[in-house]
Amino acid sequence: MASLSAKEHMIAALLILSDKSAHGKREDTTGPQMLAWLHQRGVEVDEYTLLADEEDEIVEYLYAKAAAGNIDLIITCGGTGVAPRDRTPDATLRVVERQIPGLAEAMRRVSAEKTPAALLSRAVAGIRNTTLILNVPGSPRAAQENLAAVWDAIPHAVAKIQGDTRDCVTQCSYIVDDS
Repeated sequence: MASLSAKEHMIAALLILSDKSAHGKREDTTGPQMLAWLHQRGVEVDEYTLLADEEDEIVEYLYAKAAAGNIDLIITCGGTGVAPRDRTPDATLRVVERQIPGLAEAMRRVSAEKTPAALLSRAVAGIRNTTLILNVPGSPRAAQENLAAVWDAIPHAVAKIQGDTRDCVTQCSYIVDDS
């Protein structure tokens, strides 16, 4: 497989959303696993934050990180389902200027092959300024599986969001399954 034209070095912020973990009632296991996964792929994680499922606090965090100008990718973990406190997609939609529905659709499709509960995901992906914001589920396994499902497109998306002007028809190497 060929690789996409991509941002060579990405800087990410990781936001874990869990009432129980934020209030010390449960250890956060998603954050450390996601940090390791990202580091294995050469992504520098500038910040790892744990917040309760409070929509306004999520909005404030996303606005601030996207406005800082040094974060390429914000990954939120948790709060993507249908429970009353699952407000991450709602907060994200208040912040993003443009959505990228294909990323969320791909994550749901891959996840649904493993569990029908994936069909309840309301995760979204979108752009604020020059930052890609991506919602993934809160469980460690589902978060990693969802991010892995779209990872090959992420560096290319970040490069394009940040102004890569190369003509992809003639100058970008797209993933091609040669089999």
